[in-house]
Amino acid sequence: MRAMKEPTLEQFLEEFTFEMFGRSASIAGASKSCVSCGGPASEFRDVVSEKEYNISKMCQKCQDSVFNAPEE
Repeated sequence: MRAMKEPTLEQFLEEFTFEMFGRSASIAGASKSCVSCGGPASEFRDVVSEKEYNISKMCQKCQDSVFNAPEE
């Protein structure tokens, strides 16, 4: 179940993702694609990553590149 966001927050996220990635967060969500790379966003490592997609609209690969610290 997708939690509803405050309309002001929805508008901010839409504008932010378009500014950052040139893509619409709402369209990415509707098409199950990644707002960052534009690729498919249908397979996730775990429930936490799937929940993160509902927030950021980033696929697993893009989530990994943003949230995982580089190995030394």
